[in-house]
Amino acid sequence: MRRAPAIIGSAIFLVIAPGTLAVYVPWYITQWHFEPELFPIARVIGGILIAAGLPILLDSFARFALQGLGTPAPVMPPTHLVVTGFYRYVRNPMYVAVTALIIGQGLLFGSVAVLEYGAIVWAAFFLFVLGYEEPTLSEQFPEEYKRYRANVRRWIPRTTPWRGDH
Repeated sequence: MRRAPAIIGSAIFLVIAPGTLAVYVPWYITQWHFEPELFPIARVIGGILIAAGLPILLDSFARFALQGLGTPAPVMPPTHLVVTGFYRYVRNPMYVAVTALIIGQGLLFGSVAVLEYGAIVWAAFFLFVLGYEEPTLSEQFPEEYKRYRANVRRWIPRTTPWRGDH
């Protein structure tokens, strides 16, 4: 895939998938109305999760388009395995970022319903990664992905960046 279609496709998918999961649904649940704080400093933690999650999500999407020459959407997958940026710390930074955005909003707005929704979204991500994404990447990039999986954890970030072949 060429770079321009990858950028356009990634931007569209960003609005549709994470935009729906991490913006529209939490807004629909809360109307971005503040309820009482769930516990002391919950709003601070929520704000930190949102502030950390958004740049990770945007950077990861950009890397798919610019380095992977594809999109995160299964219908337009990357032609190169992306193992730079936040991917050097954790294999699924997009899913971690979307989950952080949702949980952050739940804490910020004092919404147990958004926190429950965040847990459901994370469980769906977990099942998708195990059932589809990892087998597909193992088939598409056999040796490269095997080496990457051996060095970078699925959900818990490394404390130092992996400096593989890229």
